Amino acid sequence: MTCDCNRLGRWPVMTRRAALAGAVGVGLAAMAPAAALAGGHCEALLLTCMDYRLDNEVTAYMDARGMRDKYDHVILAGASLGALNDKFPAWNEVFMTHIDLAVQLHEVHRIIILDHRDCGAYKLVLGEAAVKDPETELKSHVAQLYAVRSAVLAKHPHMEVEIGLMALDGKVLQIV
Repeated sequence: MTCDCNRLGRWPVMTRRAALAGAVGVGLAAMAPAAALAGGHCEALLLTCMDYRLDNEVTAYMDARGMRDKYDHVILAGASLGALNDKFPAWNEVFMTHIDLAVQLHEVHRIIILDHRDCGAYKLVLGEAAVKDPETELKSHVAQLYAVRSAVLAKHPHMEVEIGLMALDGKVLQIV
């Protein structure tokens, strides 16, 4: 990799061309961790919402389960709602295709679907009435989580499907 130094003798500056040449010369595969390139088995495919407020909590939850670096992660607005709804039907296909690929590439045998409280997608897609109070919100999530679990099992009857609802503090209610 080469650098162009400016004529005033200051710090070398990497040009875009030099950076690209270096990346190509080294090979993009060499820049990625070996584990990321490996095929084979992973424990699960995790579906979560895109809500940035819970990124750390989701990671902490999966780490606490001993699943660090052992799962694929799909993110759709509304998590289970994103995976199965009439408003954005293409998302349904995207989620099912990700499951198919995770099975083929990583021998996934478990799907973990993790919704969360105070989800904006639920408000937009189902309406404010669906989440008007904690009890109604819980019922809306449970109904949606059951529906997605049923859809997954209809296509992949061998699959284990876990469903849960995360509070904004990171605590997860497992739904059975």
